[in-house]
Formats: sequence, C-alpha cells, structure tokens
Amino acid sequence: MAFKEKLVVKNIGLLISGDLENPVLDANTVIAIDGLITEIGKGKDCNLEEATQIVDAKGTTVCPGLIDSHVHPVAGDWTPRQSQLNWIDSTLHGGVTTMISAGEVHMPGRPKDIVGLKAMAVASQRMFENFRPSGVKVHAGAPVIEQGMVEEDFKELAENGVKLLGEVGLGSVKAGEEAQKMVGWARKYGIQSTIHTGGPSIPGSGLIDKDVILDADADIIGHINGGHTALPDEQIVCLCEQCGRGIEIVHNGNSRAALLALRTANELNQLERVILGTDGPAGSGVQPLGILRTVAMLSSLGDINAETALCFATGNTARMRDLDCGLIEVGRSADFVIMDKAQHTAGKTILDSIQLGDLPGIGMTIIDGLVRSQRSRNTPPATTLPETVF
Repeated sequence: MAFKEKLVVKNIGLLISGDLENPVLDANTVIAIDGLITEIGKGKDCNLEEATQIVDAKGTTVCPGLIDSHVHPVAGDWTPRQSQLNWIDSTLHGGVTTMISAGEVHMPGRPKDIVGLKAMAVASQRMFENFRPSGVKVHAGAPVIEQGMVEEDFKELAENGVKLLGEVGLGSVKAGEEAQKMVGWARKYGIQSTIHTGGPSIPGSGLIDKDVILDADADIIGHINGGHTALPDEQIVCLCEQCGRGIEIVHNGNSRAALLALRTANELNQLERVILGTDGPAGSGVQPLGILRTVAMLSSLGDINAETALCFATGNTARMRDLDCGLIEVGRSADFVIMDKAQHTAGKTILDSIQLGDLPGIGMTIIDGLVRSQRSRNTPPATTLPETVF
C-alpha cells in the first residue's frame, strides 16, 4: 500500500519512551509512516528505504512531544488574558505538541446561560479541531458547568463532540454534592472532568477545598498545587491519599505544594497519577517553557530522575487523557521533541543537567511525522542540534 510520508529519525543518542515502567528505550532509530510510528529499533535492523524525510538526531535525545494538561485557550493563537498573539506557537518552541483545555474561561463575554455555554463548547471544539496553530493539537471545547444543567445537556454535549469539562468550580456549581451529580453525568457520556483546587483565580471562582473535591470525584484534581493559591498541606496530602484520581501539578501554582504532592504520590507508589500543566495563559502570563521548567523543578528538587519527570509530561498524561500520542510506541502519533543538554550546563548529560535544574535546549519538534519547528527561539542553545538530511 502506497504511503504519502515516511519519516526516519536516525542516530538517536537517547530515546525517552514516556512510559514510567521503561522510560529509556534501547534504540537509535524511529520510523513513522503517514504520521504514525511504525518501527523503533537499531538502524541496522530497520527499513530505511523510501524515506521522504530523514532527520539526523546526531546523538541527541528524542522524547515524545510534551503535553500541557491544563491550558485556557480562546480563539486561534490569541489570548485576551494577556492580549498576546502566537502564544501557542511560542509554547511549541518549549517542546509542547499537545494541549488540553481546562475551559475557555477567558473568552470575552463568556456565556453562562446553559444554551450559550453549550454552544460555545461545541464551537470551541470545532474551531481547534479544524485549525491547529503551528500544528499543535489543542483539545478544546470544555464547558464550565452551571447550576440548572440536567443530564440531557451532557448527553447533547457528548453527541456533539465535547469530551472535556472545564474546571469544576469556576462557575456557579461549587457544592460537592451538586458537582458530583454533574460529574457523574459527564462520565456516563464519556466526558472527562477536572476540578479547580485551592483559592479563587478569576472573578466568579471561589475556594474549592478537599471536602468539595472528594465529594465531586472529578477525574483530575486540577492544579493540586493551587492556581495560584494552594490548599493547606494536610489537605493536599489527604487528596493524594484518599481521592485516587489524577494529580495535576502546574507551573502557575505553588512550587512548595507541588513538591509536597509529588513526594506524597511517590511515597504511595502512585507516580502514574502525576500529570503536568501550565494553567496558562493566566494572570502571571504565558509560559512557553512552563512544562520544561516544571519537569526540571520536580526532578532537581523532588528526588525524581529526569527521565521519570519527563514521563509525567508525556505518557502519564496520554494514558490518563486517552490520547494517541505521548509514548514512543508503534501505532502512536509521531509527535517528538528532539533536544540536548544546554551549552555550558554543569550536567555531563541531558538527564544530569535536568536533575541539576537546567533546561535542555530544543533543536526540533515533530508533529504527526512532520517537522514543525527547528532550533527553539525560547530555550537555551542546545549543545548539538539535529539536522534535516532531506
């Protein structure tokens, strides 16, 4: 059967899988056909014939494209929160190839009536399905639930392609019992939910504490380290121990609380629950390097190997969010970030440098088997850059 595109990435020095159980693969070549990974192995054992594009990694590191589990998109590559254009493209230069909306809450005049919020959710889902800024996959259309919604509303949303709820608690539904009923309806129809955690972040939001979170039983404990204001330590520990849902750590939260959540998950031997987001754009701005910075922070201060921390931002999120990317596996989307240790870092290897708290230098991003960016304009310069052979 004829194919349109065949990508060969060869001479890989380190291949990060995204899988916590086996984070480093013994391979130096990855092949993708028409956007899907078809071979992983040693170059001498792979079929390199008929490539339409060859990337020479030149001994650098290939990792699954990073996934930002918590963003607030609006329309295309523009955010009114900071009146900024091209924030998604800039984040691509931070290695992020997939974004998950936690609600399009910054839309000017965001409708809060039930007909309006459903219409906006469907429109947002369609807009980002039809338009991918710089090739980045933005999973949007995440309505903020409001009082008065009934089961039929969630059924209708699901039938029209909506697969996410915006942060529970950013609308009028703030009581745990009420939220639990709506989260249950959403789950019944295949819609995944995230709940706001901590103090208020925007007008209309409020404190969401552990009791509300435990009652609501949403699929993801959104920004467990606060967005921005974190819950007391004992509540964070309680959520990790008693909830059993996804533990989302974000860049735009409390760093000390992030480390507490990570260490608690580690003590529970439940690191597979940890996923990463930025919670941007937000009042603190746009964070093009937010996922990389969170990886480096958790690794350097949280006693976690760098390759493990990278799995939080790739395979963990992919599995929890039911995505077809995030792991270097045959059949997965060919979404990669190619990077190397930054020039003049004290670390001897890229993993050493991340564990010292330094950011790697990104040399290329690939989405669906197509090169989307080359040397990053945002990260420090990489020691070695990959090269497109043809």
